[in-house]
Amino acid sequence: MNIDDLTIAEIKQINQLLKGGDVTLSPYKIGQNYFIRTVTHYLTGQLLRVTAKELVLKDTAWIADTGRFMEAIRDGKVSEVEPYPDGEEVIVGRGSIIDAVAWKHKLPREQK
Repeated sequence: MNIDDLTIAEIKQINQLLKGGDVTLSPYKIGQNYFIRTVTHYLTGQLLRVTAKELVLKDTAWIADTGRFMEAIRDGKVSEVEPYPDGEEVIVGRGSIIDAVAWKHKLPREQK
């Protein structure tokens, strides 16, 4: 490869890779509600932005107890919920994420 022959688009792609990945290839969908399992917590929220190293959510809640996991995902019913205050944007480090699944239910916003 001759560096003088690189296009601007190729240089931008290389730059993104050096910064931690190309977020345009992300499987996440902006505006989608997600249930996210991290190494220490469960979160639900609507995805606002994806960066190379973070997800930014709104209408987020920490799910302290899912109850039966499959039933929580399938039915949208969880045992314990601690919502973040309305309007707060929550930043989740992508390196802490174990898995994420589309949350096909109303986001839990009431504390229980």
